[in-house]
Parts: sequence; structure tokens; C-alpha cells
Amino acid sequence: MELAGDSDAFAVREAESRCSAVELLAPGLATARGVDRPDALAYTRRVCRLIGTCEPDVGTAVALLQAATIERTGTVAVRARDVRGLTGIDTQAIERRLGSVLVDRGFGVDLDEPDWTLVALFSEGVAALGWLETETVRDFSTRKPTDKPFFQPGSMDPMDARALSNIAGAAPGKRILDPMCGTGGILVEAGLSGADVVGVDAQQKMVRGARRNLEAYLDAGSVVRGDATRLPFVDGGFDGAVFDAPYGRQSKIEGESLEELVGEALGEVRRAAPRAVLVGDRPWNDAAEAAGWTVTDRFDRRVHTSLVRYVHLLD
Repeated sequence: MELAGDSDAFAVREAESRCSAVELLAPGLATARGVDRPDALAYTRRVCRLIGTCEPDVGTAVALLQAATIERTGTVAVRARDVRGLTGIDTQAIERRLGSVLVDRGFGVDLDEPDWTLVALFSEGVAALGWLETETVRDFSTRKPTDKPFFQPGSMDPMDARALSNIAGAAPGKRILDPMCGTGGILVEAGLSGADVVGVDAQQKMVRGARRNLEAYLDAGSVVRGDATRLPFVDGGFDGAVFDAPYGRQSKIEGESLEELVGEALGEVRRAAPRAVLVGDRPWNDAAEAAGWTVTDRFDRRVHTSLVRYVHLLD
């Protein structure tokens, strides 16, 4: 797997939502088993069926391919990448050398529509060769918050929203809740991952706007006006929940502090779903544990100089 972004630990955690036995191999590279619909992952660029690994130089990669058992036939293209520019390798030279090995083994060359694509990924201390299985859909720029029908400042980037919804369990046949849905960005990405999505917000303005955004990108999904501390759902009605807590501002619920709001919402979400992802501009570990959750991991992700998003994984 070739990973995206600048936090391999976060990318690996998202990959674990669709794979098993994910292990970091080198910066930007990981191995995994049991891959299921990886095209929906945000922080994985491509998935290949591994041929083998070797030292990150041309001669060793050529020797690895020459020694490999290859049962495929037809046309082929070779794609080499210097992952994150860490090796300074000549990718064109690698493609020519590896392509020559495959031609010698009976493959035809088709750079436009090959039957198979051999991918050579070079990173710090290791190279990995594999047959391309999946390239993830990199269309997040088409859903920038400012381009959606309804926008409010502070809306989450769709790539992060997709990753968080995946970690929360978004997938076909799963039901995902966002109890503080705002403009609905997380709901959109969870829905595009195949989940059935439901959002709640205390402000009618946000409810109307989130509905507009869902209608623009999804065929289903619902948003209702409600109180995150008193959710109108049965116990265990969702497979997972993900929400972005208010950042450094007062609750919209009269007379209630932000700490009280988030703490009570965490308790309600625990009643509704067995797992959750909570995002905030501060650590909420104590509040989560007080509500009965176990914080299994936390990622501190810097958005810009004045904002760090604390991502809490709750079980």
C-alpha cells in the first residue's frame, strides 16, 4: 500500500478499517491482508499485490523481478515512484529496466490500457514491487467546503472527513451517526463510503444546510434538528459515530458550558453506538473516559499554526 499524507500512523489506522494485519514497511509504504474495498480510503493512494521487497536500488529490483514467479500473461505497463522523494531514484530508468525483464518473459507493452500494471515503490531503506490492484478515488478537491451548496467557516476538509468516517466504521451496510453534524461534511464522506448516514444538529440553519449538501452528493441520508445530549434514537441503533466538537466557543444550549455539552454528548453517543471518533481543538480524554469510553488512540493533527485537531478513537 502506498500511503498519502504526512502521518503514516494515521494512514495505517484508517487502512485498518478496510484491511487486517496492516504494518508500516517504510515511510509511505505498508503491507496488509484481507483488503476490502480499499478504493474508499483517503490516506491510501494505491494497493498492489506484493511480489516482494528488496533494497532500494535498480539492480536489486531487477534481480527480484527476474527471480519472481509470474503466472500472468498479456500486456503490461511499469510505473515507478520515489515515495515522498526520499531516495532520489531515477524512476524512468527503473521503468525501462523492469519493462525489459517483462518483455523478455513474453509480455507485450501497452502504456495506455495494459492488462497488468507493475508498480515499483521506492522508499527509505526498501523497495516494493507489486501488481496494481486498486487506485483510490482522489476526487476530494471536487467537494471542497467552499464549493458545496452550503458552507460555513471551519468546515472540515473532505479528505479528513473521509478518513475519520472510515475509522468510525463507515462501509456498505453500516449505519453512521454524526450528532453535531454542522454542514454535513462528515456525513457526505461516510455516505460516499457506502454507509447509511444520520446527522443531528441543534441549529435549524445547519440542519437545512446539511440537507442541501447531502442532496448534492448522496441519494440517501437524513438530518434532523435535535440535542446531542438527548439523542432521539434507540440504544445501539448505529454501528459507529463520528463528530467534530465545537471549537473554543460556547454551546448553543442555554446555560450549558462546552465541557458539559461535550461530556453529555459523549454519554449519549455511547448509548447509541459501540465505537466513535471525536474530534476537537483540545484533548477530551478525561471527558470520554468519564462517559464510559476507552480512548484506544489519539492523533494530534496540525491543521495550521493556530489549530491542532485532536482525534480521539473511542471504544
